[in-house]
Amino acid sequence: MRYTPLTSSTPPVSALGLGTWQLGIDSGWKGLSEAEALALVQHALDAGVNFFDTAPNYGLGSSESRLGQALRGRDRGQVVINTKFGHGADGRTDYRAEAIRPALEGSLRRLQTDYVDSLILHNPPAEYLDGQKSAHFDILAQLKAEGKIRAYGASVDTYAEMKVLMDHTGSEVIETFFNILHQDTARAFAQAQAQGVGLIVKIPLDSGWLSGKYDAHSRFTGIRARWSEADIQIRAGLVDRLRQILDDTWPISQAALAFCLAYEAVATVIPGNTHLSQLQHNLKSIERPLPAALRRRLEQFYQEEVRPLALPW
Repeated sequence: MRYTPLTSSTPPVSALGLGTWQLGIDSGWKGLSEAEALALVQHALDAGVNFFDTAPNYGLGSSESRLGQALRGRDRGQVVINTKFGHGADGRTDYRAEAIRPALEGSLRRLQTDYVDSLILHNPPAEYLDGQKSAHFDILAQLKAEGKIRAYGASVDTYAEMKVLMDHTGSEVIETFFNILHQDTARAFAQAQAQGVGLIVKIPLDSGWLSGKYDAHSRFTGIRARWSEADIQIRAGLVDRLRQILDDTWPISQAALAFCLAYEAVATVIPGNTHLSQLQHNLKSIERPLPAALRRRLEQFYQEEVRPLALPW
């Protein structure tokens, strides 16, 4: 396992992190029993995974609770926990600055810890990302001074959001949307590295498209029903083109994770792991570094063939 610094106040984190949405009850994934959830965390730990990403709304608090249970008895200084603020364990959305402290206290209780390594705003409205206009970051700085959090930041989707956050707050952690089909946020990577901002890459497999399991005939329900028939055909065509570029030398999912980790600014990636076999597959996928020439080819593919399409999420 490769380990990379995330912030100056946390241990280096594993290249593969464990996103824990799927640990929660009624999380929107195929349900995991409590035993399966605990076993998934245990297997990740045994494989060297030490970074865990969660949020109060994942399974209405049950993801944090199960993660806390799974980590109980572990050396707290050897695991890194990132949780979020904005979407509550009660299913409601509340981004008010004064709601940060009580929300964090709830997360700490569920996680059975007295601090989290990072607390990030969970895809907040754009107006809350500028610390000169928002009280959120003053409160986060106070919580850091009290030792309840070690670092703070936000989960965002665009270069513009990353830029505002880095220019106008003391954020040390950003969870950002980045993958082979969505590379625009890479424009902020150099600034993040220069400022010592640790980057967590979310959605590295593009909601499953870069796992190779979807094609032009795939149909979707739930949150993935957001893709129109035209969206599906376009994405399927891009995946076929990507397979041509990889030329059978790389499985598409392996290349997708290796691509994200080929950037020095990226500390860890958090692909979805809905069951143990997926986690095992993803662990194997990060063992092979992406050659620099292939990274450049995939960047060219994005600039010439993907970017003009303005793919929706």
